[in-house]
Amino acid sequence: MTSSLEKKVKNYDDAYRAGRALITDKEFDKLENNLMRINPNSDYFSNKKSLPLPSLSKDRIEEFIEDLLPNTRLVIEPKIDGAAIAIQYIDGQLSKAISRKGTDLTAKIAAIPDVPSKINVKGLFQVRGELYAPAEYDRPTYSQRQASGYMRSRDSKSDHLSFCSFQIINGRLNQFESLKYLKKLGFSVPATKQCNFTNEVNLYRKLWSEGKLFADYPTDGIVVKINSRKLQSIREKSYGVYPYWQMAIKY
Repeated sequence: MTSSLEKKVKNYDDAYRAGRALITDKEFDKLENNLMRINPNSDYFSNKKSLPLPSLSKDRIEEFIEDLLPNTRLVIEPKIDGAAIAIQYIDGQLSKAISRKGTDLTAKIAAIPDVPSKINVKGLFQVRGELYAPAEYDRPTYSQRQASGYMRSRDSKSDHLSFCSFQIINGRLNQFESLKYLKKLGFSVPATKQCNFTNEVNLYRKLWSEGKLFADYPTDGIVVKINSRKLQSIREKSYGVYPYWQMAIKY
């Protein structure tokens, strides 16, 4: 079953890169997510992408939190509008950086001022975050354009861009401790809010929509994350989607 799914994902990915997409992005993300859940060591990830960088779920928030206990601890983060990036370190040295489409951006990302070239970590360490333009805090679309433009261009300045790290891809810490650890290693991390009751999510969504929350970032929504790593793993296994413990809310 795994080999069949792996072959299917690879064929769809090759077609997409050749400019003839055979299925929608949402359909492809679901297949790729299932492969990551079933076989995270698949040759597809090792040879083609090396770093998993799926898009976040965007279902109705009521569906996301309906089966959570009322005291489930949640972390609220800004949904920064830029370009998704995954960075890999090996024995503390920056070894690779890719975009969501799998484009190698190692040299480009290494030039970003707040991306550490070295970190005090042995072995494999993988980070997920967003490349964005801080000065465009009130114009998120421009932030996304500047980040995308920088990735496409051969030569351009990087001092107007920042990298905000918000997840250790291969980590075992809960979300709050992950952010603390990332900050300790020298990464920029997002501002957060925490709540213990799922009905508070709508309050934070309202504050964001009124410009009263995360106003210092170019955002197009907020991200709700389950804090507990144990609950994160249970959610992924139950729904068969990686990473279904976090959700983007844009409305």
